[in-house]
Amino acid sequence: MTATAIRIQESALDPSRAVLNHRQPAGEPWLQEVKRGQTLRIVDLEGNQAADIIFYNRNDVSEHYSATDTMLRQGGIYLTTGSVLYSNDGNAMLTIVADTCGRHDTLGGACAAESNTVRYALQKKFMHSCRDNYLLAIQHADVGITKRDLVPNVNFFMNVPVTEDGGLQFADGVSAPGKYVELRAEMDVWVLVSNCPQLNNPCNAYNPTPVQFLVWDGE
Repeated sequence: MTATAIRIQESALDPSRAVLNHRQPAGEPWLQEVKRGQTLRIVDLEGNQAADIIFYNRNDVSEHYSATDTMLRQGGIYLTTGSVLYSNDGNAMLTIVADTCGRHDTLGGACAAESNTVRYALQKKFMHSCRDNYLLAIQHADVGITKRDLVPNVNFFMNVPVTEDGGLQFADGVSAPGKYVELRAEMDVWVLVSNCPQLNNPCNAYNPTPVQFLVWDGE
């Protein structure tokens, strides 16, 4: 398996024609339905903000995004234009149809109390994390997603290089203000978002910022 080549692709979609235009505050969770055929755009408004997202089959939440199936199917470790996101049942969930950032991580996982402790310091354990965000979002949504359904996620706009010895580095971001990625839904999905609150690594310059989400209906 190799590193995926960056493929930059602009979108022709008009934001004024979006059926949803949502600004997600820095560090906060969100859960949203996207229907088959719709296109979801995620915008890094201020640059280098990680959007940690898990996708679920809207009609059967036991089917969810699978990082391993996705990487094996495409033969690469990063996501970019043309990448298909696959489920644990081997079905296509979404396809990246436009991307002005060019590379997104699906190895680093979501920050949690445990990872804050291991990566940073014992006193960082109780800092707010993406796992906490996921739990808050599903606690207030009666859609059938539980703590047991939290699985490895996509870190949109996050830069996690793999070292020669197979380790991971949480490095400065490769995104910039206004960069975006667009995904076409191949099935009805739930989009579980943590707009990462992490203050301890340089992925967001130690400063969480808002992210914008737009949705267009299919033709």
